[in-house]
Parts: sequence; C-alpha cells; structure tokens
Amino acid sequence: MNDINTPIRRAQVYRFLADAFLYPGQENWIEDTPLVAGILRELAPSALEVWGLEIGVWDLPALQAEHRRSFGLVGSLCYETEFGLPHEFRQSQELADIAGFYRAFGFNVGGSVHERPDHLAVEIEFMHVLALKEAYAIHSGIAEHAEVCADAQRKFLQDHLGRWVEPFAQSLARSAGEGVYVSLARFAAAFVLSEAARLGVTLEPDLWAGARPTPPPLEPSCDDCPIVAEQE
Repeated sequence: MNDINTPIRRAQVYRFLADAFLYPGQENWIEDTPLVAGILRELAPSALEVWGLEIGVWDLPALQAEHRRSFGLVGSLCYETEFGLPHEFRQSQELADIAGFYRAFGFNVGGSVHERPDHLAVEIEFMHVLALKEAYAIHSGIAEHAEVCADAQRKFLQDHLGRWVEPFAQSLARSAGEGVYVSLARFAAAFVLSEAARLGVTLEPDLWAGARPTPPPLEPSCDDCPIVAEQE
C-alpha cells in the first residue's frame, strides 16, 4: 500500500493553488505560503525553485487590485476551452469531457464561487479532490480504489490541465508583465509538470504554445438578422 502522506501533501498544494487563482475574497492566500513552501521542499523542490515564494507582503485590497490588473483584460485565458480552440464544436466536446470527469467522481461545480467547469481554479480543485480520495482509499486499505483515483489524475493531467497550464503561464506573462499572479502561474505550471513526472504522464504543453485568448465576437448587426431579411 502506498504512503498516505504524499497524496495528502499534494492535495494541500492543489487546494492552495485553486484558492489563489480565484478573485480574493475574505481570505488572503499569501498567508498560506509558508505552509506550502514546507510541503514543496520535500514534495516538489523543482517547483519551489521556480517561484521561491519570495512575493513580499500583500494586504487583501492590494491583492484584489493585482488580480484585476492581471486578469481583467485577459479573462478568457483562465478557461481551457477559450484558450485558442478553433471552433465552438471543439469547445463543446472539451466541456463535455471535463464534465464527465467531474460526474464520475461526484465533483460538483458551485458553492459560493460560481465558475465554469473549465476554469483553471476549478480544474486544479478537481485534482485536489482526486488526491484526497486517493488518500482516503489508502487509509481504508482499498488498493483498487486508490489506483482508480491515481489513474484519473493521470488522465486528467494528460487530457486537460497538463496540456494548457504552461502555455497559460506564458500567455499571462506576455499580457500582464510581471506580478504576483504571473509568478503564481509559473509556479503552478512547474508544479503540474512535476506532478506529471511523478505519475508517469507525458504531456504536450507545446500544443497551444503562443495561443492567445479567443477573440470576442464581432459586434452584432441587425443587417444580418434573418427577421430583418424577411421584412425587406
């Protein structure tokens, strides 16, 4: 039976990242960085080197302002199916696949924070849940359940989170310059890559290299409306 401590520590890092990418509410996620640093020294030192958690002191209003600055104009970067996918049919397919993962493990999107299933924070939170389920299965002595959870993590990294988190970090750096969330994104990408290596997953992060947010649709025109055409 596997060591229960590793999936618990992994779940803690995923929980930290999921909270950090959402708009800061009543809690300041930066206060948890010393705990995360301690976990990473044993779990993923390569990810710790990327960020170093040397981010200074940010009070909550300043952190909220930085979140708005970093993501305010590039919000679609935070959504997998908006990240340079070629057409709406492909987006629907990807959303359906993500939702299938969530249903299979009883992961419901909702609560006090409403985000789409393909938001970066939601996908990271799903990995948090899978790691906790793996830990619980190990604790309960059910090896086959633990392997099911581990296999789901491999597949979700390979098919979804692991494919776009690194291009996301690169695109955020291009659009937002530097800042705490750019550093956070680089760290998230490094951690996910270390997770893939741990689980034996080969990723294709170059799939969307250089991608930009999906451009907004053109302004609607009454001239194109079929009702108007019928009236002419």
